Amino acid sequence: QTMIAANFILNQIVRINSRTNHHSKRKALNAAFVTCFSGGAAVALTSIGIDSDGSFMISTNDNSCCKCEEKHMGGRNDTTSAADDNGVNGNAKMFYNYFPKSQLFQPKRPYPAWDDNWDGKEEEYQQQKAEKKGSSKVGTTRHLILIRHGQYDETFEDDVKRKLTKLGREQAHLTGKRLEEMINGINDKFQPCNVNVIRVSDMTRAKETASIISEYLPKDIVREKPDPLLNEGIPAQIIPKRAELNIDEDLAKNGARIEKAFTKYFYRKVAPQNEGTLKSWFFTGTKSNDKELDKADQENHEFDIIVCHGNVIRYMFCRALQLPPEAWLRLSIFNCSLTYLMIMPNGRVSCRMLGDIGHLGYDHSTFSMNHGFPW
Repeated sequence: QTMIAANFILNQIVRINSRTNHHSKRKALNAAFVTCFSGGAAVALTSIGIDSDGSFMISTNDNSCCKCEEKHMGGRNDTTSAADDNGVNGNAKMFYNYFPKSQLFQPKRPYPAWDDNWDGKEEEYQQQKAEKKGSSKVGTTRHLILIRHGQYDETFEDDVKRKLTKLGREQAHLTGKRLEEMINGINDKFQPCNVNVIRVSDMTRAKETASIISEYLPKDIVREKPDPLLNEGIPAQIIPKRAELNIDEDLAKNGARIEKAFTKYFYRKVAPQNEGTLKSWFFTGTKSNDKELDKADQENHEFDIIVCHGNVIRYMFCRALQLPPEAWLRLSIFNCSLTYLMIMPNGRVSCRMLGDIGHLGYDHSTFSMNHGFPW
């Protein structure tokens, strides 16, 4: 009854305000005070507003909430049911008829809230912070540089034969040169980066790319053994649904494994590498004139390079920033692009680069076998 009355009232309001702008309509609707009947009891509509998708949100004094859409405002049609808004479309096991609810990633805290304990290290961080009396010197800031492999020959099914193309090898060399410049630094303002390790998946194209990149890295950087956890695969379901893609078998095989790779490599480092006196430019925004202090400060920033795959990188990007991982396919990660994520000791994560190909030039820019952008 509330919905029927509310829809009638909204239709009248919309007809009157159809030529006003969004702000004016919102102001008019929020000023509305209407009495409807629900189960024989009077219910006051305390506010009527416009949601971001063009639908009307109606709040009542009994803490209930209704959502109504208009055809002409781009919302769903009048057949939309309460079941649709619950994401079940009449089937309690399905998520909007996309896929089974069991395949939907469930965050510990609902979006867009941030989970402070996403890596299970929040208690350890708080203990360290208390011991140091709130000092910003707690822990080491981790910098993760994720690199997609170079272009490779996709005409083969056997991974051993799916080697880098000539262009793919050139992309890897250009990427190595860029990393060399980042690691060595340019001047006093752009100082060297403390790179600890280079990691790689166990697939041929990634191993070839990492091998070429390693030619440009300092000899003391650890070269880890290839890790199959970083291999390519379907990491999560896809929203919006892509009917032409049949991913269920691949997801069942690889989804949990790629999530395991994320938890293995993405975490904060609470214990600092250097316990000496530091003056952190990252936290304070200032630099010390003492070169020894600056050197010690550099040691409290560590860089890891991970050479892997487009799907894996897109998934890790979403997971690290606590965005719905089902959005991974909305991103495009070009060959030999750099995705750079930073994890602070307090658990906050930020992205400094996403699919950066500034070092390649357009003549070396590819997405798999696609060149340029009109594809």
